[in-house]
Amino acid sequence: MAGAGDKGIPNGVPVDEWGIRAENCRPVGSSVTRGGDTNGPAAVYALQKYIDWLKQYAPPEAAGMTFSEAGPVPAQGYIAQQIFWYTTFTADMIEKGLPVVNEDGTPKWRMAPSPHGPYWQEGMKLGYQDTGAWTFLKSTPLERRKAAWLYAQFVTSKSVSLRKTLQGLTPIRDSDLRSEAMTAEAPRLGGLVEFYRSPARTAWTPTGTNVPDYPKLAQLWWANIANAVSGEQTAQQSLDSLALQQDEILARIERHGVQGDCGPKLNEERDAQYWLDQPGAPQPKLAEEKPKGETVAYEDLIQAWKDGRVK
Repeated sequence: MAGAGDKGIPNGVPVDEWGIRAENCRPVGSSVTRGGDTNGPAAVYALQKYIDWLKQYAPPEAAGMTFSEAGPVPAQGYIAQQIFWYTTFTADMIEKGLPVVNEDGTPKWRMAPSPHGPYWQEGMKLGYQDTGAWTFLKSTPLERRKAAWLYAQFVTSKSVSLRKTLQGLTPIRDSDLRSEAMTAEAPRLGGLVEFYRSPARTAWTPTGTNVPDYPKLAQLWWANIANAVSGEQTAQQSLDSLALQQDEILARIERHGVQGDCGPKLNEERDAQYWLDQPGAPQPKLAEEKPKGETVAYEDLIQAWKDGRVK
């Protein structure tokens, strides 16, 4: 959303939104000195904006909330706007009697396209979207794998997926989204159906292949971000630390050589200015990081989705 990384859908090429550069499928670095963007100007802008918004606009308790604790809060009726929308919480936002639902069952709230920061450029992804898949481990006994395979086919079958989508509002089939049942539900879902029927949904994508070990790398994030939120470090210091730690993980994976031809192979460090002078990410710091904002009528945004435009 802020514009870290390069253009590219579903993920930036060669630098993704984690700030990890990949060359010929090999991750080569996170730090700006290795051609990455984890601690580049766009990432620093993004983190500082997060801290500013959190302190200026969010409820005081928000800084200490987990994802699961924060998700249900908007349904309580005293949040004017949230920057991220997780569809998994939508079902809890449409129950009759809630302060965010009208007497006729229609929502008072609306989904809208995410705003974007000054480093964002047309052609970049615009947000993050969790998506899932079924994983069957070779180590699982064969009979259990067969049972899991049957269950996976059942819950993703056309006879089940529409009902599942109507209940949980986490769609997996385009045919379900185009169904008459979803058309009937659309007025109750505040723009969700219009969004998922439009090409805009392709600008919200999951983590890409530049990240070679999600569990190891993801656990670095919040420890470093917390230091910036608490004021113990500046946004730049926090992201410098994060980039260094990510590169250390990449180097460890490289030494073990467990990923073959697409495993990490770190670039040698160079002066940061060398990379900032190259096209694409990492972008140099903008002289003006707060251009004049633009307000667009909500009806125009929804119409853009209906017309097949991302924004």
